[in-house]
Amino acid sequence: MNIVEIDVAVVGAGTAGLAAFHAARKAGASAVLIEGGEYGTTCARVGCMPSKLLIAAAEAAHAVGRASELGVHVDGRVRIDGHAVMARVRRERDRFVGFVLRDVEDIPEAERIGGHACFVDDHTLEVDEHTRVTCKSIVIATGSHAVCPDSYKSLGDCLITSDEVFDWDDLPKAVAVIGPGIVGLELGQALHRLGVRVAVLGRGGRVGPISDPEIRACACETFNDEFTLAPDARIADVRRYGDRVAIRRAGKDGSEVVEYFDYVLAATGRVPNVADIGLDRTTLTLDDKRVPSFDPSTTRTVSANGASPIFIAGDAGNYIPLLHEAADEGRIAGVNAARLARGMPVMPGLRRARINVVFTDPQIAIVGGGLRAMKPGTFATGEVSFEDQGRARILLRNKGLLKVYGDLATARFVGAEMVAPAAEHLAHLLAWALQNGMTVAQMLEMPFYHPVIEEGVRAALRDLDANLRTWV
Repeated sequence: MNIVEIDVAVVGAGTAGLAAFHAARKAGASAVLIEGGEYGTTCARVGCMPSKLLIAAAEAAHAVGRASELGVHVDGRVRIDGHAVMARVRRERDRFVGFVLRDVEDIPEAERIGGHACFVDDHTLEVDEHTRVTCKSIVIATGSHAVCPDSYKSLGDCLITSDEVFDWDDLPKAVAVIGPGIVGLELGQALHRLGVRVAVLGRGGRVGPISDPEIRACACETFNDEFTLAPDARIADVRRYGDRVAIRRAGKDGSEVVEYFDYVLAATGRVPNVADIGLDRTTLTLDDKRVPSFDPSTTRTVSANGASPIFIAGDAGNYIPLLHEAADEGRIAGVNAARLARGMPVMPGLRRARINVVFTDPQIAIVGGGLRAMKPGTFATGEVSFEDQGRARILLRNKGLLKVYGDLATARFVGAEMVAPAAEHLAHLLAWALQNGMTVAQMLEMPFYHPVIEEGVRAALRDLDANLRTWV
């Protein structure tokens, strides 16, 4: 067996793992990168990028379909070539993956180890049966994988996860999306706009990351104008029916309906890849989901002995499973793993203001944790509807609601929730204000051009400012 002695071992070569490896090396530590599967991040292979490619095609089809409302008429029927759509998705996806592969190939071969890593103890990893790595600190960056309920597995090849959608050669005729979370909403609407009959079905009423009831109600009404969204579908039965799937559930009026689909797309979440890496051989403290507990400010895990030489980053930690957060966590983990290996204390790293965007139309965005993060009695609210917002009406995108929250004691902006046109841009402006600790009055001193959708932010802030002043 090959024996490797190193300062830092990074397990996983995704977004977080690559960031951790490069950060550790930059901090002066010797390091190895261990990967048991294909190189290439979740984002590039099955996440952010291929889904946005599918959404781009859907937006183009939708825009052509609505052109007549602007007085622009397209002669003939709009034809969607499913083969061409999916070919471009795969082609561009592979291109994005190629960028990641080139980054990995730039790492010296001696610093890359292929194989499945498993803990022997807190300082030792065994990679398959060919290499034993002894190190001063370890970064777990093993990512996550899509899961689906066991009760759906009898559907056989009619059941897919979001990881498999992008391997379709053509678009199907009908798809039931189980789970109205971020992935389910994005893929569901995109498939609908590309001519697929879609029903997005959930349980318990959750819609994406939304926690504000009024924003949730606005999202449900808006999306149901376009496709079926049933956040609490009360599914009674799902079974294979020849080459299709029959779903029996409660309809809008409470009566039972049965619908048939080519596929069931399980968008029911992802779980960290930590079940088979030998955590039971370490001293780590695990939470109720068997994921290592850790300090998000340092990414250092919690040990039964107190101080742990193990760090965790990205989807493996299941803290904020978003690419930009994974990259930040990877850098923090890599720096601190290197510091610990060199006998230096670990340090808190930069954690940015929270921001979450769902690329539906209208988009959904949460800033600062949204209403869920607010403590009752400590905040005021301002809001604006986009129904009559000037720029939104010009663009035929006048649907949505934005709510902003301000702290009663300090008059600072503390968060927002929205379903709104261009929410990806509005959310960034608000997140920057949040990270800089701006008051609502200071935000209103910032420039707002006319006519732009950002004027909706100003209207909401004015409403919030007035509501804050009533408490002074």
